[in-house]
Amino acid sequence: QVTAKTAFLFILPQYNVSVPTAEGELVQYHYGLKDLVTILFYIFIAITLHAVVQEYALDKINRRLHLSKVKHSKFNESGQLVAFHLTSLIWCLYVVVTEGYISNPRSLWENYPHVYLPFQVKFFYLCQLAYWLHALPELYFQKVRKEEIPRQLRCIMLYLVHIAGAYLLNLTRLGLILLLLQYLAEFFFHMAQLVYFTDENNEKLFNVWAVVFVVTRLFTLTLYILVIGFGLPRVESQALDPERGNLFSFLFNNILFRMSVLLLVCLFQASVMWRFIHFQLRRWREYWKEQSSRKRAAATAATRQQTKPLKRDSGYHENGVVKAENGTSPRTKKLKSP
Repeated sequence: QVTAKTAFLFILPQYNVSVPTAEGELVQYHYGLKDLVTILFYIFIAITLHAVVQEYALDKINRRLHLSKVKHSKFNESGQLVAFHLTSLIWCLYVVVTEGYISNPRSLWENYPHVYLPFQVKFFYLCQLAYWLHALPELYFQKVRKEEIPRQLRCIMLYLVHIAGAYLLNLTRLGLILLLLQYLAEFFFHMAQLVYFTDENNEKLFNVWAVVFVVTRLFTLTLYILVIGFGLPRVESQALDPERGNLFSFLFNNILFRMSVLLLVCLFQASVMWRFIHFQLRRWREYWKEQSSRKRAAATAATRQQTKPLKRDSGYHENGVVKAENGTSPRTKKLKSP
């Protein structure tokens, strides 16, 4: 039984409490230091699943496509993220629907801080943290190129800050909706990249991703303003309570802290939209440049075909003299005068 208790510490979420409700007692969870042990266990699970997807799916596809080294690395990255985003998207959608966060938007800020979490909400956050932490050693295992490491590190750290921030600040309900929107846009982007690697002339999914990206950015910014700017000021946040796991929620009692968070969010979303617009403009310039070069090539080929010399003589040449088909000269002979 000693080993069983130790195993449960690694496998199952800790800090469960019985919360009295109108229907009876309900088992819920809050966070603590023991969560780090559970996250460590699921980091190894994520590394194993990463290797399975790579060996049994992506490597087999790569052998058929014969991609270059640069495209090979990006194909593996997008393939892994498509599998992860699709799984997380379905899981997150199931959680927010069953918990009623979509049907009742006021629940995103009502009764804040949301210190006690249902099992599926806490387990989802632990698995998300484990996945993005596992991505750090994967940079070494996948032998990522040096010029690609800063970009991937920046992406990993942004996800970790967002997920850990929502988890520690007891904004888990808002965090779930935002992750749902983010994973939806990222799924279409990486799916479009996979299709592009198999057929470079097929860019239709990039157009779908562009529409989804803009819509999700608008929803994200609206939710931030609605919850942090208007919802939380109406709620009396509780004071610091380490026994319940409420360590950071008291910060939202300070209007300066709330406005600072909201300002940072708006600046970050503005920078994301600027990079998106810059990417789209560069993509359109490349597209029109390619189209114009194709038109010029077609016009040049047509001009050459029109200026090609035509063979008018029906005979053949012999020693520089045109001969007719019967061997005689096509010129008429002059008659000598008598």
